[in-house]
Amino acid sequence: MKKVIWFLTILFVGFGYSATQAIPYGDHKPAPKEDPEGIQFTEASWKDILKKAKAEKKVIFLDAYASWCGPCKLLQKNVFTKKAVGDFYNAKFINVKIDMEKGEGPALSQVYPLEAYPTLLYIDGNGKVIKKVIGLQTPENLIAIGKSIK
Repeated sequence: MKKVIWFLTILFVGFGYSATQAIPYGDHKPAPKEDPEGIQFTEASWKDILKKAKAEKKVIFLDAYASWCGPCKLLQKNVFTKKAVGDFYNAKFINVKIDMEKGEGPALSQVYPLEAYPTLLYIDGNGKVIKKVIGLQTPENLIAIGKSIK
């Protein structure tokens, strides 16, 4: 009988301790930056992006990537986040990044065949590719490529 009482006591104390540990206190998410640096990517359907490019008379900058691609991750982490790159691309282009193996990606890879990841495409409002760049770029190279687009 003593063993049962001790067992129940330990069990209830354990539940009481784990319950107090499991209750979160407040919101621990970091506050978002008010003025984020780097390229701001548009999230919309491809059809809507083409319409927007035509209406605003801007070129689409498409980062065609895959989630498993190492150079794609480096581009996202070390190039797209730079202030100079963001300032230039946000002003001049409609920026889009699409995982070419998910969502609209497989259909777009039929329209815009890819040879490797990452592939950076500059596309006009009619859907015509103006320039295609393959591989990891430095921030300086990416800005220079962007400046070469008419």
